[in-house]
Amino acid sequence: MSKEVKITLTEDEAWVLFELTRRFSDSSKLSIEDQAEERALWNLCCIFEKSLHQESEVGYNEFIAQCRERLRDE
Repeated sequence: MSKEVKITLTEDEAWVLFELTRRFSDSSKLSIEDQAEERALWNLCCIFEKSLHQESEVGYNEFIAQCRERLRDE
C-alpha cells in the first residue's frame, strides 16, 4: 500500500480542478478551457514537487511505471 500524501489547495483551485476533472470524466477528453485551469495545474505541480520524494533505488521512469501499475484498476 502506498503512503498518504496530503496537499492543501485554495477553494478556487479545488473548484477549478474539480470542474476540469469532471469534464474529463464525462468526455474522456482532457482539454484546458480557461487559463485558470492551466494555473491551477501549475500550482498543483509545484505542490507535488515540494511534497513528493522518491524513496527508491530504481530509476525515475521505472519508479513511475511501478506507481502506475499499483494504481491501475484490476
